[in-house]
Amino acid sequence: MKLDQLHSVLEKLADVHDANDIKCIIMLDDEHAIRTVLEYADMVRKRHAGDGILVRGIVELSNYCDRSCSYCGLNYFNKDIARYRMNFGEILNVVGQIRKCGIKTVVLQSGEDEKLNAHWLVEVIAEIKNRYDMAVTLSVGERSFDDYAVWKQAGADRYLLKIETANEDLYNELHPGMSFENRLECSRHLKALGYQNGNGILIGLKGQTVNELVNDILFFKREDFDMLGVGPFIPHNMTPLANEQSGDYQMYLKVLAVTRIVTGYPHLPATTAGEVASQDSGYRALKAGANVVMFDFTPEPYRSLYDIYPGKARQGTAPVDKIMKLKIAAEKMGRYVDYSRGDSIRVLEKVS
Repeated sequence: MKLDQLHSVLEKLADVHDANDIKCIIMLDDEHAIRTVLEYADMVRKRHAGDGILVRGIVELSNYCDRSCSYCGLNYFNKDIARYRMNFGEILNVVGQIRKCGIKTVVLQSGEDEKLNAHWLVEVIAEIKNRYDMAVTLSVGERSFDDYAVWKQAGADRYLLKIETANEDLYNELHPGMSFENRLECSRHLKALGYQNGNGILIGLKGQTVNELVNDILFFKREDFDMLGVGPFIPHNMTPLANEQSGDYQMYLKVLAVTRIVTGYPHLPATTAGEVASQDSGYRALKAGANVVMFDFTPEPYRSLYDIYPGKARQGTAPVDKIMKLKIAAEKMGRYVDYSRGDSIRVLEKVS
């Protein structure tokens, strides 16, 4: 594709979501053309989300999981991992540390643990809201409509439920015993309840084609999410995909960029998987459309046990030091660290 033609395609992509155009862009292999795409995505990011880099603090409260997802080290069949559940006091202590750093959003994340008591989590959410007045994002998997409702009533603001692939056949192959339709239904329940709704995919899954990545991006646009996580697949030695190749980092950046161009306003994080894959602290992603960085505050020994993919647990630099490095990097990019709640741009537009 010639450069002038590429510019024309990029300019119309936000309004005309042509599958062939998306495919052509994510298949580009010319370095100059790819750089043009990433720079255009960065411009779209600036237009919709501004120059702030939103920061979130993560607490991984449990690594118990009842699922057997083929790519995840927390899968139920991994018997070599020591399981844990953080207690109420431990969680609130970590949330306090996050708040002391000036961060106003906490992400409570766990495996899909059916024994996670919904009313216990209500108490955790309510205490966080009462004590620290923070935005609360939940990422604890598929639950009943009633569970989602009581958590929303308790003060939860956002929910992240990644589908990993919007192709039903590939989804079913990678998620034995799970239901693609139920995953979609849960996501739609969250939206109906008023959550700021998040989703996401992995790049480089076994059996994934370029056409499926195109459809993933169109799925994002169609479902109108507030947050989107795009990250490279990293094989874990205690999963059925242990011997597969990692997702291509350049493809990850291209899909991230096109996701920004097509969807416009959703918050897009520079994912921890991207950090592991690139060893550049996610800064390339921040120049390709991303506007969020999530810092893991989970204390040891729990952090090492939340072993969803190799290398994640080794990201052991203290969060306060990572924040300082991000500040320095942000200045070099002409941007700044944004400590606000970072609500959905759509929500903020309604308020204003």
